[in-house]
Amino acid sequence: MNSELIAMLEYLERERSIKREVLIEAISDALLAASKKNFTSGTRELRIEIDPVSGSIRAMAKLIAVETVSEPHDEISVSKARATKADVQVGEEVDIEVTPRDFGRIAAQAARQAINQRIRQVEKDMIYEEFKDRAGEIVSGTVRRFEKSDVILDLGKFEGTMPSRERVITEEYSIGDRLRAYVVEVDNASRGPEIILSRSHPNFVRRLFEIEVSEISDRTVEIKGIAREAGHRTKVAVHSEDSKVDPVGACVGMRGSRVKNIVRELNNEKVDIIRWDPDTLIFAAAALKPANIRSISKIEDTHTIRVMVGQEDLSLAIGKRGQNARLTAKLTGWEIEIQEDKSAEEAIESQKSEAAHSMAATLALSEEEAATLAAGGMISIEVILTAEAEDIAGLLDCDVEKGAQILAAAKAASPSAETAAS
Repeated sequence: MNSELIAMLEYLERERSIKREVLIEAISDALLAASKKNFTSGTRELRIEIDPVSGSIRAMAKLIAVETVSEPHDEISVSKARATKADVQVGEEVDIEVTPRDFGRIAAQAARQAINQRIRQVEKDMIYEEFKDRAGEIVSGTVRRFEKSDVILDLGKFEGTMPSRERVITEEYSIGDRLRAYVVEVDNASRGPEIILSRSHPNFVRRLFEIEVSEISDRTVEIKGIAREAGHRTKVAVHSEDSKVDPVGACVGMRGSRVKNIVRELNNEKVDIIRWDPDTLIFAAAALKPANIRSISKIEDTHTIRVMVGQEDLSLAIGKRGQNARLTAKLTGWEIEIQEDKSAEEAIESQKSEAAHSMAATLALSEEEAATLAAGGMISIEVILTAEAEDIAGLLDCDVEKGAQILAAAKAASPSAETAAS
């Protein structure tokens, strides 16, 4: 037992960095608890002594020397006590070895249990000490196993847990995959410290930019905000107090090298880098690019930004399943309301209506016929004069003769015809 114990202590001290005295204390406590059940006498102030060099184990008790023993757990006869200490007197306390014959078996079992328990506790303490100040950092690890939908990563000496809520829904992991993840927190729970990791957290992107972009790490460029839908798209707002520094260009890098590295780490998640502006409307407009915005305004009462775009830019501004608008709302802190701007179309329709009304009076047409011509692009007498009778008949779905009559009426009403007559 002694040689085995010393070998075990040396191994744990060397490989696990657990101090020998810590393990000896744990074994002593375990032996003391186990020993009390196996002693029939001599248990007063019982203690266990372990020699850290030889590994020898002794059970010691502090007993009272008496003439006649009436309490075997607390007392020892003077004659027996004098075998240990020759000058002991009645009533004196004396240290007596009370190691039982079968103590080796008890010691071996208790030592194994104590060491295993102490190893677990020391490892937990080491995890907490090493990682308690590392929340907010990025660590690398290898996928070791899965517990339901949680991913367990091997971080070297320790394990980290990436719960299902912190996974990216578009990513699939296999045992042995090498991953980088963000340390969300180190939870020192009752069952021991737990390192919570994430790849979906917005700050994972923040830390990647800080690592990749030197201007961010030295605070020349500041990340003002991040809005992310992990696996799909992220918007990052950046700003620099130095007018000579282009914050967007710094993040993109030469030929896009910096942002490409980040996108690669994010498994090709789209990353939009936006110039932050203290003017909320300018900032929101930049965040909605590449959509072409016709007008943008605030509604203070509802904390809403109303954005007007053309029909061709409506789906682009809203984004797939509303993603562009949602991320812009997260980034700016304002509700985003995107509407189609129909003012130009309404102006054209008004122009056509006025033209139709004018032509109806001038060419003796019904309002319906004039509106049909205007809808077909013939919005003035001058335009009608460039057409053929067949063209007019085709628009109105009438015979060519009527088309010729309308054309003749247009010629008679044209300014050039009036000039020639005069």
